[in-house]
Amino acid sequence: MASKAIILPEDKTDSRQALFEQFAEQCPGPGWLLPMRKAAMARFAESGFPSTQDEDWRFTNVAPIQKLAFKPVWEAPADAKSPLEEIRKRSLLDGLDALCIVFVDGVFVPELSDNLAADSGVYVANLQQAFLDDPSSLQKRLIQHSQANPYAFAALNAAYFADGAVVRISQNTAARRPVRLIFAANGFEEGRTASPRNLFVVERGASVTIVEEYLGLGKSATWTNAISEFAVGDNALVEHVKVQDESPCSFHTAGISARLGRDCRFRSHSFALGARLSRNNIQAKLDGEGLECVLNGLYLVQGEQLADHHMVVEHAQPRCESHEYFNGILDGRSRGVFHGRILVRPQAQKTDAKQTNKNLLLSEQAAVNTKPQLEIHADDVKCTHGATIGQMDEEALFYLQARGVPLSAARRMLMRAFAGEIVERIKHKALRDRLAQAAWKRFENSE
Repeated sequence: MASKAIILPEDKTDSRQALFEQFAEQCPGPGWLLPMRKAAMARFAESGFPSTQDEDWRFTNVAPIQKLAFKPVWEAPADAKSPLEEIRKRSLLDGLDALCIVFVDGVFVPELSDNLAADSGVYVANLQQAFLDDPSSLQKRLIQHSQANPYAFAALNAAYFADGAVVRISQNTAARRPVRLIFAANGFEEGRTASPRNLFVVERGASVTIVEEYLGLGKSATWTNAISEFAVGDNALVEHVKVQDESPCSFHTAGISARLGRDCRFRSHSFALGARLSRNNIQAKLDGEGLECVLNGLYLVQGEQLADHHMVVEHAQPRCESHEYFNGILDGRSRGVFHGRILVRPQAQKTDAKQTNKNLLLSEQAAVNTKPQLEIHADDVKCTHGATIGQMDEEALFYLQARGVPLSAARRMLMRAFAGEIVERIKHKALRDRLAQAAWKRFENSE
């Protein structure tokens, strides 16, 4: 089957609307999707693309995305099976023992995926299959999320998503292996846009490790605009690892939202390695007492790359802990942006919240804009935040050189230690080891 794409002109509002309606009508799905898509498109049309005049986007200019020829895809290309070897070659996690589901240009490819009914108590399906299995539950969740999320690109995703993953871990089930989602952008045609929509439901007392991996297989400028939603039940345990290693010509925008239940443990790790411009919007609502939320991230950028992490952690109940640790290593003329906000509601007494952003600049042209924030409306809390930006520690370099370590090796050792602070927080050993090896290999190949 030949691939299909709609080319959306940069101007001409009437043409935009006509092409959107064509997409919405031809993309498969239940009947209630069409009015939801139209409402989302109306919200996006009202707000438009964010600009640097918006406070939340002051340091990230998305004009290059706006100028890109917009070609949303709803069918996998005819040669979707051909990238298998290339996926294995490009993946940092090849060989990981996991239940694997593969998407090419945002569309599920069953021939590349595992038997998704293999593990008891673990439901994994692509979105189109889930529409058949559980339409009423999906309708409620998708519409609620679409209406409640103010993120502009979330509205665009709600208008244009074609597929994605649905993962549900049954009550008191411990998933015996990670669930791994691979999103590969073919990259053979400029402007191809994938809009994955993922839903992860982890019920009371369940535990799982979920991996999202985004790869670029070509050199054309493509765009991934993904949304992932977590609903985590009481006493559940979730570890989430997102690895973004797309083509340096591509664009990546993503929203991650999590609603967390009582006494649960939620860890989310973000590794931003690829893309010309990447933006991760992360929202976590701590909606049950006694829970722990850890947001942990590493961005390694060079050349003209920009990596942006923007997050809001809302403490809505008492006796909760949140910890945010983000480190960046920047070379060339690259840029990093960190905007972290901890919001403590009046009822959220006994809150314990920490927020740290550290940045290591390897060149005089690299730059970072960092803005950690605390907004506290309770009086019995323990909250701290801080940020650092600096270059290589000259004393540490001298110390290593004085003991016979060459300068290039000494620099790599310091970078490894700096990145290791983030990598070591991953609990799943096989994942931790593979990501550590991938980071170290990049340092070894670096000048």
